[in-house]
Amino acid sequence: MGSLIEWCDEVANPITGCTPYSPGCDRCYAKVYASRLHGQGLEKYRNKFEVTLHPELLDKPGAWKQPKKIFMVSMGDIFHHAVPMDFKQQVFETALKYPQHTYQMLTKRAELLLEAAPHLPWPKNLWMGVTVEADDYAYRAELLKQTPGAVKFVSLEPLLGPLPSLNLDGLDWVIVGGERCAGARQMERDWVIPIRDACVAKGIPFFFKKWSTPKKKAAKVDENLIDGKAWHQFPQAD
Repeated sequence: MGSLIEWCDEVANPITGCTPYSPGCDRCYAKVYASRLHGQGLEKYRNKFEVTLHPELLDKPGAWKQPKKIFMVSMGDIFHHAVPMDFKQQVFETALKYPQHTYQMLTKRAELLLEAAPHLPWPKNLWMGVTVEADDYAYRAELLKQTPGAVKFVSLEPLLGPLPSLNLDGLDWVIVGGERCAGARQMERDWVIPIRDACVAKGIPFFFKKWSTPKKKAAKVDENLIDGKAWHQFPQAD
């Protein structure tokens, strides 16, 4: 079926559900989708957005024979405290079991990521990222750097302010994006351009998703561009 998330080919969700953790969660797309799918009667979302484990979906990547970039747990957070360590391990082991794919994981809970890291397998085809939506959370990138992830990335989405404290050294990929929803918070150009320029200077792949856009407003032709140019760069696979 494919994914609507621009930086992956597919999603797999052996974990769904989460709880708010920081300001980037205020307009969580996953919570909205979970409520909608619950209303449609999908068994997987019987608990709406409460943390729920789906062990039957751990092997979903095995159904895709051709190599894909798979965002694991796009509808939750694998490092939520309600996810048992043994299940975290099983999710990570998926990357070993089906090595034809690249697995992308993302969390806001960098402290719990670092705590769990010694107990997890870290295959080279697993990319680990943290969300940094505002300068108060730039420390998450520093915690990420202490993990054994082969590819470490930051998702600056929704970007809610400038990030003067974010140190890009030691990172392998940077994603930037604004909100596209009712009441979307504005993302300023002056916040984005310094990050893009720093990535270019340091040779770090830069992926720009979109400017902030109210959901009910028609999408602009250039909402995914910076000065008319698309920035869809990816780390080089080993």
